[in-house]
Amino acid sequence: MSLIPAFEIGLRNAWIFIIPYLYVSYGLGRLIVDKKATLFIWPSYTKSEKISLGILTVTFFGPWIYSIFLPLKLDMAWFYAGLFIYLLGMILITMATLSFSNTPLDKPVTKGIYRISRHPMNFGSFLVLIGIGIATASWILLLCAIIFIILQGKILEKSEERMCLERYGDAYQEYMNRTPRWIGTPKPGGNK
Repeated sequence: MSLIPAFEIGLRNAWIFIIPYLYVSYGLGRLIVDKKATLFIWPSYTKSEKISLGILTVTFFGPWIYSIFLPLKLDMAWFYAGLFIYLLGMILITMATLSFSNTPLDKPVTKGIYRISRHPMNFGSFLVLIGIGIATASWILLLCAIIFIILQGKILEKSEERMCLERYGDAYQEYMNRTPRWIGTPKPGGNK
């Protein structure tokens, strides 16, 4: 990793990683869950959550723009390690999208990959950002990924869970009590 990253526009730049992510997260997700899109309700955010959400948005979408100028170096070991992590994230996001699509509108999503994680899409997105950061050996992308996961867990996931508790009540509370926030974290107790 170099302190000052290379900037050049090219066909073999990191933006190649963004295209499949956009398709699975927004294209495939939109095709599968379009019927739910009209019923989706955004959580209500406090003032501090709105500010954090703005920072979160920059740390998530900023790397997409940055990736246009970041060349890939396929001959580096970093690339293959990052590619592996990126693919794990993509698998999680795909599984989460499919689980979401198979859940009735009046029930919380608790099946499929959601049995082992309350927020697999968010964790998958984090893995995608980390994977791209490692594959490109970019400390800027790695820093954005770390800021993203901290803000995602502290702000966005809390407000989503607050909304789900209001919407689904005891069913969601029971789900929270038995399911960890992210894959690989301990069962709830200090996770709430």
